Amino acid sequence: MRPGHDRPSTAVEDYLKAVYVLGEHGGGEVGTSLVAERMGVQASSVSGMVRKLRELDLVEHARYGTIALTAEGRRLALAVVRRHRLIEQLLVTEFGYGWDEVHAEAEALEHVVSDRLVDAIADRLGNPATDPHGDPIPDRAGEVARWDARRLSEMTPGAEGDLVRVDDDTAVLQHLTAHEVGLGDRIGLIRREPFGGPFVVRVGERELQFGPELVDALWVRV
Repeated sequence: MRPGHDRPSTAVEDYLKAVYVLGEHGGGEVGTSLVAERMGVQASSVSGMVRKLRELDLVEHARYGTIALTAEGRRLALAVVRRHRLIEQLLVTEFGYGWDEVHAEAEALEHVVSDRLVDAIADRLGNPATDPHGDPIPDRAGEVARWDARRLSEMTPGAEGDLVRVDDDTAVLQHLTAHEVGLGDRIGLIRREPFGGPFVVRVGERELQFGPELVDALWVRV
């Protein structure tokens, strides 16, 4: 039995979380195609689930329009996001996992841990503000700290700041680990090579070349 009698099904939680996360940093509109890509399903499957979520008053969605969480949908989404990110932080801090190894574990555990255990994890870790990738962790009341950072790809040459978030993509995280790049590093954009070439980036005292997809996954606070 799923812990907590007021929790929705795993599928409902997964979709609500997907809508929240897609809108969290993207700053754009969340459509069915984006949700389908993130969930790894067909757009028709998303449309069917969105109809169900709308009937449950968890999302607002006009035909061919964008998907928006209702107040209750946002509350439920933030609850599962909190569980997921605290579990990721626990695995890194207490069990020695790498930041590229925690996502799948958290995906499975987020649906079965009790709220009491989640709060105990938060207490154990000292109520961390962010997870291993720099994403903000909602507090017990479902509040999320304001988050100000820009993608490195959007910065002008010569600008620099602190690396505060990395998109939770296994290949990206592994590549950064191999190059000894992590959260808190001072990072700056030097230039982009012509004809769609790589970005030349300064990390500390080093100059590295990163492809466009990698640079787009790095978030910097100036």
